[in-house]
Amino acid sequence: MSQRPDLSQYKTIVLDCDGVVLNSNQTKVDAYYNTAKRMGGTDEQAQAFVDYHIKLGSIPRNDKIRYYITEIIKQPLTPELFQAFMDTFTEILDETLMQCEVAPALNELKQETAQAKWMLMSGGDQEELRNIFPRRGLDNLFELGIYGGPTKKNEHLANMIADGTIQFPALFIGDSRFDHQASTGAGLDFIFVSDWTDMPDWQSYCKQHHIVVCHHLEMCLNNDVHH
Repeated sequence: MSQRPDLSQYKTIVLDCDGVVLNSNQTKVDAYYNTAKRMGGTDEQAQAFVDYHIKLGSIPRNDKIRYYITEIIKQPLTPELFQAFMDTFTEILDETLMQCEVAPALNELKQETAQAKWMLMSGGDQEELRNIFPRRGLDNLFELGIYGGPTKKNEHLANMIADGTIQFPALFIGDSRFDHQASTGAGLDFIFVSDWTDMPDWQSYCKQHHIVVCHHLEMCLNNDVHH
């Protein structure tokens, strides 16, 4: 598996958003920090929010916001307070997602995998992604659609394998432990993109699980793949 995987064999390619298609992992970190601050949190509370976000990786923000309210600022979880946090986060993130860098090799990769249908799958909010991607002119790359939270990736994958949307052989390109577990658990091949990841121990994890690593998407295009 140290060979570059032959991308021409795949019928379906699922791409993670943050850290793969968009250089948005730091954007997300900043959004958690700034949401906490804007909602009256201290620097310490804001940092604790960020740490929890990084620890949990790409799971939907609803759970993280609930945790922040109940465990970090220790407030009663009211629908109003929860919604205020969600709205603030969305507003801050929207500004930044419109500006962050797009993977430069995206269109080349699309051409090279013309036989496959693409799908975007994110831990980010589905509605938000379906709003941002057309505004950035990226939605047309993903014929099979754009999927995100609050539904988790493993649930999306199970549903779309069951209804035939995902055809095998299929590949998932991601940058987190959860991407790897969700995709291989569902029977998809997996490539780890490392350049923009915020996963702290990715090297040892990828080595331990014999995962194909590309530093960035461009490297999926040539033979520069290693373990």
